[in-house]
Order: sequence, then structure tokens, then C-alpha cells
Amino acid sequence: MREAIRLANESVERGGGPFGAVIVKDGEIVAGSSNSVTIDNDPTAHAEVNTIRKACQKLRTFDLSGCTIYTSCEPCPMCLGAIYWARIGKIFYGNTRKDARDIDFADDFIYEELELPLEKRTVPIKPLLRDEALKTFRLWTEKTDKIEY
Repeated sequence: MREAIRLANESVERGGGPFGAVIVKDGEIVAGSSNSVTIDNDPTAHAEVNTIRKACQKLRTFDLSGCTIYTSCEPCPMCLGAIYWARIGKIFYGNTRKDARDIDFADDFIYEELELPLEKRTVPIKPLLRDEALKTFRLWTEKTDKIEY
């Protein structure tokens, strides 16, 4: 956790957001990174996502089962989703969502949006060309040499 916090501090000094994360496997740090949203002009470049990408590249896998993530702040919904998709088994965090909100990083609105029916969400979300899109899913279903994830 101290390394995640150190990376967060370093990020602030470099002009990035105040967030850092490390992924550990078998007691060793596999990867660490910080938030680089403003540095990379990438809204997905959160510390956890950056760290997951580095760990997957280093371990040459998309499955981080057996790993633990230490993050300087409770993960936002995007990062939490990425952690689940990566199959990371444990999450430890420093600051809470409320602590982040107190410094104007408010992710609560996304959690609230997810609870709303689609037609009541702030960003309109509507189905389009479902029948055509389903053909791709059929192709996937029929593919015999696919790598499932």
C-alpha cells in the first residue's frame, strides 16, 4: 500500500491525478502505476487500469487470478469493473470514495446512474441494429477455436 501511495504522490508532482496502484502476486510487486488522465489525455488512464495493463503485459495473460491490487483510493466504477474483469482476487484501498469526493473527485453519480432504468439516465442509451449485432454473437458462439475470457 505504501508503494501505491508513493506512486500517487509522484503522480501529483508530475501533473497527474492523486491516485496510485500496485498489483502483487506471490508476495512480489508485478506492476505499479499512477493516474495519467491529464498527462495522456485519456479518461480511462486511472491508476488501477494502467496497473492492470502493465501487469497483464508483464505476465503475458489477461487473467490476473491469484493477484491482489493495492490502490491509494477506493476504486471508481470503471476501475472496479476492470478489476473484476481481470479476475484479481483481493482489493485493498487507502482513501474512501467520500475522501475522493471531498477533493472534488466524485464518482458517486456513476454509482447512482447504474441504479436508474436506462430511460432515466443522464446520458441517453438506446438500442440500435440489434439484429445485425446479434450475427457477431452467433459467429462467436459457433467459433470452435476461440479463447474464452
